[in-house]
Parts: sequence; structure tokens; C-alpha cells
Amino acid sequence: MKLQPSEIFSEYENGVQHKASMGKNGLFEQNKINERFFIGDQWHGAKCGNDRPLVRYNVVKRIGDYKMSQILSNPITVDFTADGVPKQSKAENLKVLPDGKVNDSEINSLMLAFGKYFDVTAERLDFETLQEKILRNAYITGSGVLYTYWKPDLKTGLFADDKKTSEIKGDICCEVLDIDDIYFGDEYIEDIQSQPYIIISSSIPVSDALKEARINGAGISDLREIENRAVDGKVQVLTKLFKEYKNDSSYTIKGIKVCENAVIRPVFDTFLRLYPLSLFKWERRNNSPYGESEITYIIPNQIAINRMITANVWSAMTTGMPIMLVNGDTVTQKITNEPGQIIKVYGSNEDVTGAVKYLAPPTFSQEYDASIKALIENTLTQSGANEVALGDHRADNNSALRTMREASLMPLIITKNRFYAFVEDTARIWADFWITRYGKRSLRINNFADSWYMPFDADRYKNLVLNARVHVSAGVHYGEGERIDTLFNLFEKGVIDKKQLVSRLPDGIISDKNQLLNEIIEKGEVDEGV
Repeated sequence: MKLQPSEIFSEYENGVQHKASMGKNGLFEQNKINERFFIGDQWHGAKCGNDRPLVRYNVVKRIGDYKMSQILSNPITVDFTADGVPKQSKAENLKVLPDGKVNDSEINSLMLAFGKYFDVTAERLDFETLQEKILRNAYITGSGVLYTYWKPDLKTGLFADDKKTSEIKGDICCEVLDIDDIYFGDEYIEDIQSQPYIIISSSIPVSDALKEARINGAGISDLREIENRAVDGKVQVLTKLFKEYKNDSSYTIKGIKVCENAVIRPVFDTFLRLYPLSLFKWERRNNSPYGESEITYIIPNQIAINRMITANVWSAMTTGMPIMLVNGDTVTQKITNEPGQIIKVYGSNEDVTGAVKYLAPPTFSQEYDASIKALIENTLTQSGANEVALGDHRADNNSALRTMREASLMPLIITKNRFYAFVEDTARIWADFWITRYGKRSLRINNFADSWYMPFDADRYKNLVLNARVHVSAGVHYGEGERIDTLFNLFEKGVIDKKQLVSRLPDGIISDKNQLLNEIIEKGEVDEGV
């Protein structure tokens, strides 16, 4: 394994060359073009001047916003299992740290707790926002990358002793990375967990690089090299993650952090068994870890639509403001074409009659308007965002409309499944951190309005092989009013009690919801164990 800074930079440069050779424009340039078209900067570099309005009808963004919202429309939960351990239908959360040999019942209870702790971690890391960023990056560049890393100084609010004198620090954090900054050891392997190594490129303030290098014992020569490589107060840093194998063919993920010709952090052990990167591809490329963006192939249609609409608008402007023909021999004053302008003409009646007239412009073909509309509709339809999916179509009844919308969503199922696989990969990575980095600490478990802490000893479970499975709710997100009506209908029918009703009401509907729940329990209107 190449671990010298110059060798790592050589591997990085080979990755840059490979990306630059991908497609017609190269990956870097194509991603910039796609970004401009998505945000609406669609006349960039056209050199059309300022004589006429340059109209945009942004179908690229409309398609993307629709598809991203549909992918996120279904609530999901994560279920964990351990290989080699039969799953039990009835498993209870651990409330007491067990002693002795780990058994199947204990592992099943832990997997159930992990599912709930995933929700706690997702809330802390604002996973919903991270997912939105991942989807946007994937739609524009073809790939969305989530990097999970260990932050050792992060406060957890937990203590290792009852007197609360020994504070427990360190937890996972997440960052969305651009695919432009990720380089794979083998550009022809799709699965990133099968990669021999992964390089992450970042630009950080030189002061931060020097501080980290000093903490890790860098010498004077390395510190000077870091300073010399600074440009505008920043320095490029490469983090290389690679597998170090043991005698039994198992491995752990290790890393090294370098600046060109200088080591910022020597080889360190992440203690992980998985690369801490999860990847979502909008479209797959065969034999490539990089995804493909559909924007690349919508751009020609977008350009044609913009040009046709611009021509149509320009025609309407010239038709509505026809050209004035003025006889310069009889009209000597300046003509401004402003409404109500008085034009003085000297001469006979014939001179007055022939002094000013308008040229009737040719009428614009109605087929041109139809061509624009057809091109827009065909572009949306071929992209799976037709008028039914977008809500622009009117059906005879709600049942017919629901059936048509469900049919329009079918092509998006494959993309949705790739996104759910991304969430599962992320869940496995988080669980890998939990059992390799957490040590002895308590896990917060939320149960509706209540929460409690489960004692956890990671060393007991370090040999587990964990899997994660996403479960997708059949229904889509409903409005707040619909959810409240559904809850009250269930309550009136006796399906749920008062505590279950109040605990599930949306936040902000009533003040002091927890206090109200306690009052309901104190009155004995429901069993406290419900």
C-alpha cells in the first residue's frame, strides 16, 4: 500500500485524469454545466447580447424537484438484524446490562434498540436535511456521498460514573461530500466497500492543517511544507482510507492524512470494518462507482425550449409594437413612438396622409406555439414527470386520479430502491461505529413522548455482523389536518386511548403536551404501562 505523500498525490492525479476523460465534457465540467442548468443559469456563454429578453422555462428543475420530493414522500424506519442469530418476533429492550455469555435473546433485544437509536441519531444529525442534500447532488452530478466520521471531542452529556465526574466524549458526525472530491482505488468496481482504497480531497485553512499536524507530532520540515503549499490561506489535504488485513483475512479500515510532500496525520486506525462512506447513484453506470445524471441528456431539450420561447416572445413584442414608417421630408421632429405623441406635419393633405404609417408585421404561426408545448410535454413525459404526476391533470373522480398518479410513479420505483439501499448502507456504517467506538455508555431510546437510557457495552458485540433493512410506510405524507382527523376517528372508535391520542398529536398543536400526558396518567384514565 502506497502511503508516502507523493505516492498518494500520484494516485489522486490519476483519479483526476480518469474523471476528466469521462463523457464528452469530463465529469468536472459536466457537473458544472448541470448545476447551472438546474439553478436556471441556462444562457451562460450563449453570447446572445442584450437586445432581446432571454426567456427560461426551467423543465430541468421542475423534473428534479418533483422526483426528489417523491423519493422523500414515504416515511421510513430501519430494522437491524445480526447474521447467524434467528430473529425473534417478541424482543424487549434491555434495561439492565447483562452478564455472562451473549445469547440470541439479548442480541434480538439489542437489534430492536438499535432501530430506535437510529432514529435518535438521525434526529441529532438532522438526517432529513442530509438526505435532501444527497438527492440534490445525485440529481445534478449523478452521485450523492455521505461521509460519517468520528468526532472525539463531541460532548454527549453522558458520564462513566454515578458521581458524574468522568465525562464521556466522542460521537459520530456526518458531512455531505461532492463526488468531485472522491477518488476510488479501482475505477471499474461499482461497490465502494470492495474498493482497495478511497481518497477524499478537501481544502482547509492552513492554520487548521498546521494545528492538526502539530498535534500529531509533525516535524519542522513538514510544517514548512504545509505553509508553502497554502494558496489564499488554504491548503489541499488528501485523506486516504484503506484496508489493513490481518492473518485471518479480516481487516480494519485505516487512514492517513497528507498534504503534498508532508504528513498531517500519520496512519491511524478507524476501528471500522466498513468504509464510512455511503453512496447514492441517480442512475447506474456499468462497471463504475460513479452515477449518471439525467440532466446531461435533458439539456439539449432545455436549450431548444428556451430558444423557441424566446423567439416567440420576441415575435409577440414586435407584433404588439409594429415598426413606424416616417416620411423624413415632411416630418422633421424627433419621433419617440410614445403613446399620445403629437407629430407636426407641414404641407398638403397628401403630405399629411403619407407622412406616417405602420408596417404590418407577418403573423406568427400557431403551429410554432403547438411545437413549443409539445416539446415541453414530451420532455416532462419522457422524464417521468408528466402532467398527471405533477398534478396538472384533471380526472373525472378521485379514484381515477389516484390510479393515474400511481401508474405515473412506477418508473421512479427503481430510483427509490437505490435511495433506500443508500439509507441501509448508512445505517450499517452507523452501527459499525456503535459497536467499535462507543465502549461503555448508555443509548437513549425514545418511545413516543417518553425516553430512557439503555446500558450498552460495545465490547460484548464487537464480533457481530450487522445488517440493516429499510421499511417504507405504504402511505405518503398527509397534511396536519388529515392526521389529526385520523387520530380522533381512531379514538372515537376505541382503537386508541387518550394517552395514545395525545402522544401522537403533531408538535405545536397543544402547549405542554408532556404535562398533559402526565395529568392523564395521574387521573388514572389510562394504564401507565401503555
